Amino acid sequence: MSDVPPEARVWDLLRGALATRALGIVADLRVADALAGGARSVEEIAREVGADPDVLHRLLRALASDGVFAEEERGVFRNTEASELLHESGWGDFAHLFGGDWHRAVGELDASGEATFPRTFGTDFWSWLAEHPEERAAFDRAMTQGTEARVERLGVLDWRGDETVVDVGGGNGALLVELMRQQPGLSGIVFDLPETVRDEGALGDRIEFVEGSFFERVPQGDVYVLSTILHDWDDERAQEILRTIHAAGSDETRLLILDAVVPAGNDPGGAKWLDLLMLVLSAGRERDETQWRELLGSAGFEPVRIEDRLIEARWR
Repeated sequence: MSDVPPEARVWDLLRGALATRALGIVADLRVADALAGGARSVEEIAREVGADPDVLHRLLRALASDGVFAEEERGVFRNTEASELLHESGWGDFAHLFGGDWHRAVGELDASGEATFPRTFGTDFWSWLAEHPEERAAFDRAMTQGTEARVERLGVLDWRGDETVVDVGGGNGALLVELMRQQPGLSGIVFDLPETVRDEGALGDRIEFVEGSFFERVPQGDVYVLSTILHDWDDERAQEILRTIHAAGSDETRLLILDAVVPAGNDPGGAKWLDLLMLVLSAGRERDETQWRELLGSAGFEPVRIEDRLIEARWR
């Protein structure tokens, strides 16, 4: 980064809002799907997706300058590895969310410390999802991105083989499905709100779906998993979730948290930007190692491992 002129570095940050919105537009138009068979002219693409060809050309040209799509010759585009992520993938849902309604809320970000999503939409983020089932479905699909990587992180742990794993706020159950595939002796419980979109047939006979709120109670289990849950909440609400889990466990129980650990100092890290998104959506936050230790300790846990995307704690 030291070779990048300071003006170029600032410009890259300033144009970020345009790039986010452009990605959201082409994701909603399903342009990557239209290019699944190979390169096509912008006129052909525009006819298929229902867009103005001139504006679509300008959007794709800008994105292609960053490696999302490629312009083979003037007005003829093809997919790249980056744009293919938008084709039948949760990354397309991320682009839809980031480039759509979330984008509006980000535009209201200020230094007040309050979540701006409620100010923009007149309701909190979670109520908004409940009121918009299509957006809830897109959110749940987006959350499955990185499931294999998260399960791979869990693979470094010692598994007894006959444990019951409770995925607290587990959404559609994708993480447990993959974990059960890799650890055939385990059984699992997906615990989430009733409105969570799920395919119970895909869960198999080793996984049960239990409805409820993690602010009130959680089912009994040997291992509790919180995968990208606590960053949605401020410390007070995150502490409530942890205390609910603590009340259900014992000295033999383990808690596994799959969340970012913000790197120290000026080290680069997507978690530092994701932290701002959490502030926008729900007044949540990403946490550094010190903050994780303080939060876990306040709820009766002793951390035994703190690594990026994998935090392990015991009851104390």
